Amino acid sequence: MRVRTPWIEALRKKEEEGIDPTQRSNTPATPSNRDLTPKRMSDSYHRVVIPLAQDPWLLDNYLNANGQIRLGTIFMDLDALSGVIAYNHTGESVTTVTAAVDRITINHPLKEICDLELSGQVTFATGRSSMEISIQVAKAPEKGASVQKEDVLMTCAFTMVSLDPNTKKPVAICPVKVETDEEKRLFAAGEKNYNIKKDRAKTGLRKQTPNDEESDLIHAMWLRQLDYHDPNNPLRKPPHTHYMSSTTLSSSQIMQPQYRNRHNFMIFGGYLLKTSFELAFCCAAAFSHSRPAFLSLDPSTFENPVPVGSVLYLKATVAYTESAIDAASDAESADENNNNGEKRKEGGATRVQIRIDSKVRDIEHGSTKPTG
Repeated sequence: MRVRTPWIEALRKKEEEGIDPTQRSNTPATPSNRDLTPKRMSDSYHRVVIPLAQDPWLLDNYLNANGQIRLGTIFMDLDALSGVIAYNHTGESVTTVTAAVDRITINHPLKEICDLELSGQVTFATGRSSMEISIQVAKAPEKGASVQKEDVLMTCAFTMVSLDPNTKKPVAICPVKVETDEEKRLFAAGEKNYNIKKDRAKTGLRKQTPNDEESDLIHAMWLRQLDYHDPNNPLRKPPHTHYMSSTTLSSSQIMQPQYRNRHNFMIFGGYLLKTSFELAFCCAAAFSHSRPAFLSLDPSTFENPVPVGSVLYLKATVAYTESAIDAASDAESADENNNNGEKRKEGGATRVQIRIDSKVRDIEHGSTKPTG
């Protein structure tokens, strides 16, 4: 179970003790003499089968309006499973939270209702506070059989961080002990992801100004916008293009205790992931006037926790599109295609990337924090 204590009991205990468990204290709760002996990847392995083909009432919770599996609900299960795996590795003396979803990729689309097997393990941990957990979703194999490559529907990686329950500060965890060639490959992939995230943190816009290539691109885009509005320039914005500001879709909702995590007073990361994904889906549908197909979820971060009772604000924006287009072969064809040098393929698909920005405010709306 994700939640171990009924909400009314957790709330009464908080009121009786007069202590807010969401606030930091100066007294560490994590034992200083914890055993941090390296652990095997298999020590954290966990597998669960969701019997969707066998239980129609369970299936009812996973279906969308078209009778297909609702991916947002699977995302909730993935985050819940990553928490189980993390605690298998760290033990119960720490608080483990989702720091980031590094990527969720559809390997093979699910075209039938079947039992699903969710499995994963810690694949990267060096002894610091963070760990990477690799998970896959596959068609559940027959008893005694193993999952085949073509049956793997989805793969993903979560970054989890362990904190002291009282001080909310990072604490050390057991490193991973690598034994086989496959484990070496998984560990190397996790190390690569870790280094990429560190580099991105150093080069983000909050850390440094755009480089020369980025500045040139921004300047070229700005000049093109000026041309669109210049009455002496025949160039006009093509009718099939849209300004980014016109593509936004927003939502706001009160965070209710039914979606809290195991620590009772913060919202479960899987619910935030599901809510963000479904808003992105709606944004893509509104932009394209069609039913979009999900391909992958790019790295997503959880910057601040979302308390129960707070208000979550989400904003979805079409950040990038990549149409099925051919470069025009000459200047004449460029003129015939709105001077953009492109020809649109009839019936071609368009890749759409949706950006989600989120913030959380207390119910009195006195403070605001970004959440990812």
